[in-house]
Amino acid sequence: MNLPITFAEVGFAEPWWIQILKAVIIFLVGFTLVPLSLMLDRKLMGRMQMRYGPNRVGPFGALQPMADIGKLLFKQQFRPRTSVGFLFAVAPAISMVCAAASLAIIPFGDTVNIFGEKVGLYGVDVSIGILFLFAFSALSVYGLMLGGWASGSKYSFLGAMRSAAQLISYEVSMGLSLIGVVITAGTLSLTGIVEAQSGMWYIVPQFIGFLIFLLAAFAETNRPPFDLTEADAELVGGYSTEYGGGRFAAYYAAEYFNLVIASAVAATMFFGGWMLPFGIDPPRFVDPIVVLVKTILIVCFFIWARTTFPRPRYDQLMSLGWKILLPLATANALVTAIIVVVTH
Repeated sequence: MNLPITFAEVGFAEPWWIQILKAVIIFLVGFTLVPLSLMLDRKLMGRMQMRYGPNRVGPFGALQPMADIGKLLFKQQFRPRTSVGFLFAVAPAISMVCAAASLAIIPFGDTVNIFGEKVGLYGVDVSIGILFLFAFSALSVYGLMLGGWASGSKYSFLGAMRSAAQLISYEVSMGLSLIGVVITAGTLSLTGIVEAQSGMWYIVPQFIGFLIFLLAAFAETNRPPFDLTEADAELVGGYSTEYGGGRFAAYYAAEYFNLVIASAVAATMFFGGWMLPFGIDPPRFVDPIVVLVKTILIVCFFIWARTTFPRPRYDQLMSLGWKILLPLATANALVTAIIVVVTH
């Protein structure tokens, strides 16, 4: 006799209202971190270049990101006469949605009891783990491609082609750099990877993988010195040349969103996530703070690199990805697999 399948039997452990609450919190946290990271970028970069940075709007310039967002959102929307209207408007939204969805897999802590319900401090703990992130990372390329093609501008189209080649190239190296972590932990679940680092953070055995991931993250997030998709000296403004107002703000926010996500992934995969060193076990409410502090420190490293290193040529960028990072990442994965098999 065939009985109807209940929600509990297919793995829906959390009530629907908790899932909705999680989705709202993820968007709130994500869209709060974006202006904060933008402010940190401008203030810290200013200090490194011996200037003040934003210091007029609000106390110590703290409201400058809100002023910038307000200015962009209230600008008149426009598009070139040769553009494809629907795709021109949808492209920035694709980048934003893919970035927000990627934040859902970042674990900010273990499970806790809230109103008698067992709730995980993450959006979703999928069994495919980091593959979920790369799926949305691959989809975000379409946001840049469609934006450049639908603009009806040769400069935008060239920027879109360049962004596709750059992102696809470095996504291969980034994926392979995390294979060593997955093999060592024996699971694809991000919470499982964090728990496997209770004895030692993976920054120690997977230091080469961390360096490869970090370099690939610069290219994946279009951050200087690897911001060749928006190289103003060559492409005017790259794929976003014809964008202004709120649509440009969406692309701009997606870039900082991806910066925060890449930093959070590095903190999760290599720096123990919510784990503290030396066996320190704080209360559960401290776990999200630990993850946020580690993420912010890695964001600061990205900002330091932006102010320090010059932008390479595009052929040098592609050579680094295919001729150096890809063989290193492959060798790191093979060596890790051999060590794990021999030692177990």
